[in-house]
Amino acid sequence: MAKVVDRSASENTTRVPAGEYVQIHSVVLKPGERAPQVPEDTQKVPLELRLKGYLDHDAHIGEEVTITTVLGRKARGRLVAVNPPYPHNFARPVPELLHIGEELWRLLGARDDRDGREGDQA
Repeated sequence: MAKVVDRSASENTTRVPAGEYVQIHSVVLKPGERAPQVPEDTQKVPLELRLKGYLDHDAHIGEEVTITTVLGRKARGRLVAVNPPYPHNFARPVPELLHIGEELWRLLGARDDRDGREGDQA
């Protein structure tokens, strides 16, 4: 059973192991870099990204990290949360359930493991 780790952003001394489900944050566009058609009040704030995925390497909260999303995409940002809750407050993610989709596709043989595309089913 996977260990549930709950840390606040102020606790940056504990190492978060690779493979943990985490959330990152990054600034996509700084104020002034936004499109000209964006409302003036929106142009004054950065466009921010928050993304969840699996930590690619050991790190501490607040460090710049790389993650792999559930869809297999790589992303880089500042590590802000471990086992992050969903904002709708239903509950924290259940680590044992996070891999069910991947496992099902693998068992069914319906997905090519190399690139995530559907395999030949002739």
